[in-house]
Amino acid sequence: MNILILGSGGREHALAWKLAQSKKITRIFVGPGNAGTNETGANLKIDPEDFEEVKKTVIDNKIDMVIVGPEAPLVAGIHNFFRTDEVLKTIPLIGPDKSAAQLEGSKDFAKAFLTRHNIPTARYKSFDKTNLQEAPYFLKTLKPPYVIKADGLAAGKGVLIVDDIHEAEEELKAIIGGKFGSAGQKVVIEQYLKGIELSVFIITDGKSYKLLPEAKDYKRIGEGDTGLNTGGMGAVSPVPFAGTDFMEKVRIRIIDPTMKGLSEEGIEYKGFIFFGLMNVSSDPYVIEYNSRLGDPESEVILPRIKSDLFDLIEGVAKGDLAERNIEIDKRFVTTVMLVSGGYPGHYEKGKTIFGLNNAKNCVVFHAGTQVSDNSVVTSGGRVVAVTSWGTTMNEALESSYKNAELISFENIYYRTDIGFDL
Repeated sequence: MNILILGSGGREHALAWKLAQSKKITRIFVGPGNAGTNETGANLKIDPEDFEEVKKTVIDNKIDMVIVGPEAPLVAGIHNFFRTDEVLKTIPLIGPDKSAAQLEGSKDFAKAFLTRHNIPTARYKSFDKTNLQEAPYFLKTLKPPYVIKADGLAAGKGVLIVDDIHEAEEELKAIIGGKFGSAGQKVVIEQYLKGIELSVFIITDGKSYKLLPEAKDYKRIGEGDTGLNTGGMGAVSPVPFAGTDFMEKVRIRIIDPTMKGLSEEGIEYKGFIFFGLMNVSSDPYVIEYNSRLGDPESEVILPRIKSDLFDLIEGVAKGDLAERNIEIDKRFVTTVMLVSGGYPGHYEKGKTIFGLNNAKNCVVFHAGTQVSDNSVVTSGGRVVAVTSWGTTMNEALESSYKNAELISFENIYYRTDIGFDL
């Protein structure tokens, strides 16, 4: 079987790396991919949001299944494009349709869905140009800090946490005024929940689901979770506080009601669901939904799946996921993201990366890399993720950091405190 993975980041490299272990797969193509995916399969220069280009690629390379990595093509409706195309409709595409992807594509839609189905989440209200004048009154009903979210996709940077109410009002105006482009035409203001975050993942065929390993990622650029939000600076799995009792609460209060809610609303969801949760005094609350796997969480959860990941994905395609098995490695897996200096602000690309072959007893997942003149160079803010296993979290982290020190490029930066709060 030939499969095509759409995307170019660390998540897609982790998917390609894991799926390459399956005996059921003949060839893996990644579009557009990066320097790492090129070693696991064959890269194809395509834009995942250009559906006609994807169609031509599927036909030319005799692709039997498409797995969508990033959120943008899903929110834009690539699943619907496949299902309504005479040539593509028999080819399974793993990822939700446009209506289901709105769980990530619209914060307002997600919050309304959570509220309708009595799933624990923070109190909120949505605003646009028509009711912006009411926002200061709602802000006064909340205690600082204030959480302000652009409604649409903003590459992981559309969430602001502001301590001052006047600054919150100004940020609100800036977002509505175009700070995050069309993603900010509507804004969600919500109550700040004090706790510790974690990410929970399932794979579903629309009827049943399998729980994947959970993870804790680190979004802020600075040590001690300070500074600007990023796409993720590192991750840990398993999460020590997410024991049997806590995860049972997650299943009963969040996962099962989400599946039931989707069914009741006639939304068929096939693919991965990412639950961004907050542990508030041992009770889980939903911060956000994502309609795909996380990054850098994929770099720690996929290495913990001991069984054949493709077997689960095939279960989604065939609708018999309930009959498939998943086996989880009990060891800890950690990843440390090496990023370009200046990220998440302005940074330079094209820096030669040295020492990739020096890393031992780990996996280096590529995120923002490409090959130029026979050298691997940086091509993004988040460059590579160094993933290691260990019988304890500290053992895994020690290996990740030891190997991170062997890799270098101009203006390299990484956080040295991943897992500090666990």
